[in-house]
Amino acid sequence: RQIARFSPHLLILYEANEYALYQVEQEFGERFPATPLAALAGDVRDAARLEEVFQRFRPEVVFHAAAYKHVPLMENDNCWEAVRNNVLGTYRIARASMQAGVRKFVLISSDKAVNPTNVMGATKRMAEMVCQGLQSPGGETRFVVVRFGNVLGSTGSVIPKFREQIAKGGPVTVTHPDITRFFMLIPEAAQLVLQAGYMAQGGEICVLDMGLPVRILDLAKD
Repeated sequence: RQIARFSPHLLILYEANEYALYQVEQEFGERFPATPLAALAGDVRDAARLEEVFQRFRPEVVFHAAAYKHVPLMENDNCWEAVRNNVLGTYRIARASMQAGVRKFVLISSDKAVNPTNVMGATKRMAEMVCQGLQSPGGETRFVVVRFGNVLGSTGSVIPKFREQIAKGGPVTVTHPDITRFFMLIPEAAQLVLQAGYMAQGGEICVLDMGLPVRILDLAKD
């Protein structure tokens, strides 16, 4: 939505979730009819599909947001899928970007990549290292990493979960009373991504100053 304000020549949506792709396509048809849109179904792990899409459309800027990000779900039975999606998927789309001459590649990472204590955080740190490893001084593609805290209202975030629990009459579940998290809004997160893409010279990790951490228990009480 924020990219649409800058009148791109073409906005390419590459998405594994068919329903999400359909929703965005319909919304853009109503709200941003002047923005040319390519709605493409595909998986970041599919090297052949990526090559076909990148060679056909030749994008200038890539915002790579595909990831498994739910910490408990990725911790035990889904570890290898987290590695395949978050690390191998990043490598494959990064390589496709380089081969197609993409100018800027922005990886959406996580504050959980800092000294990771879980599988999800470790895979996001590995994805960062993939991008930094592919960055070459004279390379045509410039890689930049953007680290987020928790984005309020995003898929799988705690606020929708609390709302759902409250609507059912409770209880509201908190994993541990001392857990704290940094929070930001979806428009703030999107703006950070665009700014990072604009400013990047290659190889940087950008972090938003998110102020003070919030106790999840206090959030639940509010």
